[in-house]
Amino acid sequence: MNAVAGAKTVPRASRTHLVLIPSYDTGPKVLETVAQARAAWTPVWVVCDGSTDGTPAQLQALAERDGGLRVFVLPVNRGKGAAVLHGLDEAARQGFTHALTMDSDGQHPAALIAAFMRASMARPEAMILGRPLFDASAPLLRVRGRRISNGWTALETLGAGIGDSLYGFRVYPVAALAAVMHARRWMRRFDFDTEAVVRLAWRGVKPINLDAPVRYLSAAEGGVSHFRYLRDNALLSWMHTRLVLEFVVRLPLLLWRRTRKAPPYQD
Repeated sequence: MNAVAGAKTVPRASRTHLVLIPSYDTGPKVLETVAQARAAWTPVWVVCDGSTDGTPAQLQALAERDGGLRVFVLPVNRGKGAAVLHGLDEAARQGFTHALTMDSDGQHPAALIAAFMRASMARPEAMILGRPLFDASAPLLRVRGRRISNGWTALETLGAGIGDSLYGFRVYPVAALAAVMHARRWMRRFDFDTEAVVRLAWRGVKPINLDAPVRYLSAAEGGVSHFRYLRDNALLSWMHTRLVLEFVVRLPLLLWRRTRKAPPYQD
């Protein structure tokens, strides 16, 4: 499903949907990302995950002048998933029902925030997933690698329709995702994006895919990447091993739910 052009405009300010940006040592790019997100939506929250690059203080100074921006500073780096969970818990306490997650390094399209929020408001029971459109900046090795992860995800969810398992520009139902994460010790680092959509699909949360561009910025453009090929691929391999083993145990129930069209269940 593509983003629909000409859709009815939604007010920028929301009491149910917020933008949640986890950030770790991305330098000035996070300031640009936040400015673009704020131009598109209110509120925007940033969780600084143990950043040591001076950006937490800069973001806090911005938040003092901007009532639509809130900044949380974690004392040590705990991983993307941990930063997102911190924001989810606070969002739930304040009555927000949905969170759009986006990276702080300039890869994700802030211009599409409103379109993704509209899709979520129209289908609040679903998760709205970005389906990446790559340009020439995308490293071929990573593009091919994500095809493998997507193949495993399709198997683990019995072809639930997840367009891309790794692209983190998404709108999640807050309560469902927080419940999934609190029930297990994993999903705290690079494994977060994939495991989140698999487990939400297991709970019956329907994926809706919207096309969205992704940019891989060069160092000259201020791009910062914390991806480590061996470390993070090992983490993904371990994650898929766990998910496949659990999938085998869940398979009879998943098949029954599919054939009977049973309602979502809680795990």
